[in-house]
Amino acid sequence: MLGTTAHIAEMNVQADGAPGVIRGAAVIVAALKTVPKSPGIYRMRDERGQVLYVGKAKSLTRRLVAYTRPDRLSTRIARMIAATAAVDVVTTHTEVEALLLESNLIKREKPRYNILLRDDKSFPYVLLTGDHDWPQLLKHRGLRNRTGEYFGPFASAGAVNQTLHTLQRAFPLRSCSDSVFAARTRPCLQYQIKRCTAPCVGRIKPETYGAIVGETRDFLLGRSRDLTQRLAGRMQDSSDALEFEAAAVYRDRIQALAHIQAHQDINVLSLGEADIVAVAQQGAESCVQVFFYRAGHNFGNRTYFPAHTADHSPSEVIASFLGQFYADKEPPELVLVSHAPQAPDLLIEALSVRAGKRVGLIVPRRGVKKKLVEHALLNAREALARHMSESATQRKLLEGVADSLALDGPPRRIEIYDNSHIQGANALGAMVVAGAEGFVKAAYRTFNIKSAELAPGDDYGMLREVLMRRFARALREDPDRESGNWPDLVLIDGGAGQLSVARAVFAELGIEDVPLLAIAKGPDRDAGRESFFAPERPPFTLPPGDPVLFFLQRLRDEAHRFAIGAHRAKRKRAITASPLDEVAGVGARRKRALLHHFGSADGVATAGLKDLEQVEGVSTSLAKKIYDHFHPEG
Repeated sequence: MLGTTAHIAEMNVQADGAPGVIRGAAVIVAALKTVPKSPGIYRMRDERGQVLYVGKAKSLTRRLVAYTRPDRLSTRIARMIAATAAVDVVTTHTEVEALLLESNLIKREKPRYNILLRDDKSFPYVLLTGDHDWPQLLKHRGLRNRTGEYFGPFASAGAVNQTLHTLQRAFPLRSCSDSVFAARTRPCLQYQIKRCTAPCVGRIKPETYGAIVGETRDFLLGRSRDLTQRLAGRMQDSSDALEFEAAAVYRDRIQALAHIQAHQDINVLSLGEADIVAVAQQGAESCVQVFFYRAGHNFGNRTYFPAHTADHSPSEVIASFLGQFYADKEPPELVLVSHAPQAPDLLIEALSVRAGKRVGLIVPRRGVKKKLVEHALLNAREALARHMSESATQRKLLEGVADSLALDGPPRRIEIYDNSHIQGANALGAMVVAGAEGFVKAAYRTFNIKSAELAPGDDYGMLREVLMRRFARALREDPDRESGNWPDLVLIDGGAGQLSVARAVFAELGIEDVPLLAIAKGPDRDAGRESFFAPERPPFTLPPGDPVLFFLQRLRDEAHRFAIGAHRAKRKRAITASPLDEVAGVGARRKRALLHHFGSADGVATAGLKDLEQVEGVSTSLAKKIYDHFHPEG
């Protein structure tokens, strides 16, 4: 990985009789006997093998020695050393490789003592396809495995959709899929409203369409000023030639381009390709704002709240953030930051390696670039204030839940369960999670109901299966409950019957200290008159208008929404499923070719071997495999 050597030294050393920090320091001292002086990364592990911390070093020996002096360690680091039972190291050729490897490992293993970038999702792009005679503009997210030109990233799917919607007014390229394009016999509505030129039915010449593709590319590459001047010239020429309809088309395209540029908030044509990164900090809370500028256009911004402790400075936060943020995405030519990161030269070199070109990293002191950073910093401060206010409100609600249910303290993790099915078909269970930060969507889970013994629509049986699978696995994988993934409260959508099922599951598994609560709608399923059921307590209600009641309703409704959405997706997959999906070697492209050739899956099933061999993309061996699948006795 990243050009590292294969040399890995693993030490599982335990110093018996030494308490706390001294014991952990003794583990590191023993490990130092075989640790080289070369660059690399090190991982501190606890007794269960869980990674506590990932760090990089120019010299592994010198860096680890610093951890063996307890009197010089901060409280946070001392706590980490006290939990350390093992150290493993990976050597690298250079310190830059160590930094890149460190960022990858932090993202993958999420050690509790590192600064962690949370909610890091992929970014959408605009794709101008290059694998068809008539290119199209579309939204793309994920691997860049389709031929074409990618423009972005955009901060959100909404930003891409808005851009595509406006681009269609200026550049009427097709938006339909290749299969729809091939099947058209007359222009669609997009042609009627002048958002497409109908190449599917020959309403535009290839060279004219190609010119629009070129103009689209020019605009997305930032050459909008020259493009607008060319369009204005064509509009004038058409008007002089009394071709007023053509002139009106150019006028509308110029207006669409002006509309795009007017909605860019701050446009800097000379900025080129740049990301603006600003961090605002208050105590143990930080907000990082990232603005994306490409070809002089603002492609939106995204907000992050990294997890860290109060002793991490903005320089540490921004350095760790940049390393993790660009661990799986290509950095731009320029990154403008609000605070100078730790070891900036090393970070610049690492980003340049990641991008395959020189990357600039600067804290601007004057001019437009400084204004851009100040704008991002203002957004970060405002977002942090909102986040802290929402967190305070959430904490109050959790304290109210603890008071209403007589819990030992505010729950840090609440798991809510619900089932969804239609007369037992496509049954699944759903789990959503909430905590001090609100809903934790990365922790949501669905459970496909597997038991063949359940009667259709047996809600109690489905709930039993879901809870048994969830908590039996938790007992196997985290019996000491150190991962933070055990709930402090389990909330179930249902009444006394569902509560009895949950109690029985917990009794069978030997779980005695996880509070249970069932929430049932009132008479006539009237929201606001819910009844609550808890062990060793008669059913009770909460006063109308109680914030805790609204909070528990919201938790229940989120589980219901998630369960229904997952069920709809499962039902849709079942409806669109094809017998061809079960044939090994038949992917989406070959499946489409077979269906186009034979008209239906039944046509494929009854086709002869020679007929199957005539389908484009189907080899003789694959044709034999398909034939044998549908004729097992032949």
